[in-house]
Amino acid sequence: MPRRKRRDVIHRYEGNPIITLEDLPFAAAHIWNAGVARFRDEYLLLITVGGLEGLFRIYLAASRDGRDFRINPEPFMQASAQGLFAPYEEFGIRDPRITQVDGTFYITYVADSPHGLRIGLARTDDFQSVEKIGLITEPDNKNGALFPRKIGGRYAMLERPYAGDSVWISYSDDLTYWGSSTVVMTPRGGFWDPTRIGAAAPPIEIEQGWLLLYYGEKGTSAGPLVRLGAAILDRDDPSQVIARSNIPILSPREDYERIGDVRNVVFSCGALLEDKQELKLYYGASNSCICLGTGDLEDVVAACHESGEEF
Repeated sequence: MPRRKRRDVIHRYEGNPIITLEDLPFAAAHIWNAGVARFRDEYLLLITVGGLEGLFRIYLAASRDGRDFRINPEPFMQASAQGLFAPYEEFGIRDPRITQVDGTFYITYVADSPHGLRIGLARTDDFQSVEKIGLITEPDNKNGALFPRKIGGRYAMLERPYAGDSVWISYSDDLTYWGSSTVVMTPRGGFWDPTRIGAAAPPIEIEQGWLLLYYGEKGTSAGPLVRLGAAILDRDDPSQVIARSNIPILSPREDYERIGDVRNVVFSCGALLEDKQELKLYYGASNSCICLGTGDLEDVVAACHESGEEF
């Protein structure tokens, strides 16, 4: 029997949204995006929450089934009040992405201040304590997404410098000093992602190479429209794009995705591939709640190859 036609390649969980302001054990102004990891038989989310005073912090939420989450009332990470990080985290920290490399969980995040945006890097082994390693980019830069293993003997990270609004890749020998930067993908006029693009979830290694879930923005008369798409990068040289979706795999359609603090936005910082087949995508909707979507890896890969173009 043929599959029932869906509106998007990624299918929404019927219980969406899974986390709203009302679910938090404290008062807050905003919920943005969440990174995700599996740890000790639990799903863990690191959620961006905007406080009533205007500062962004990162909170930990845990779940046995990946749908019903318990939110810790104390911040897991927050802006430093003093020291090297303090001047560059004055407005808070947000958009955490979690990548496990060689048994350690690394967290990239956006440090926000009057001096611009920078990518920060932290690490944890147990999700009980966390250590900030450094601010690893110059301003203005965001959407840092680490690869889960070294490439050519070096750490690799996707990022989005503000100049050009494209996805770049950089490399490091020590996770502190980054360089050898190369552009990977650019916005495309005439497609769903013409204004700016950036890495969403950290890259996932699959049979065909690296699966990159990314966001694309399109300017409209009603304001920006932010959707999610996918691309496949070469396994040994991720600056080379093998295939790229000509259609978004998830678009704002439901009320909770179209109405909120920033309307018409679906944006992700984390996804998991389970049993080598099911993608579990955690995404922020309209900067107001956290949602869950699922999809078959086969369908996402097929969407990337649908155009038949060679990159």
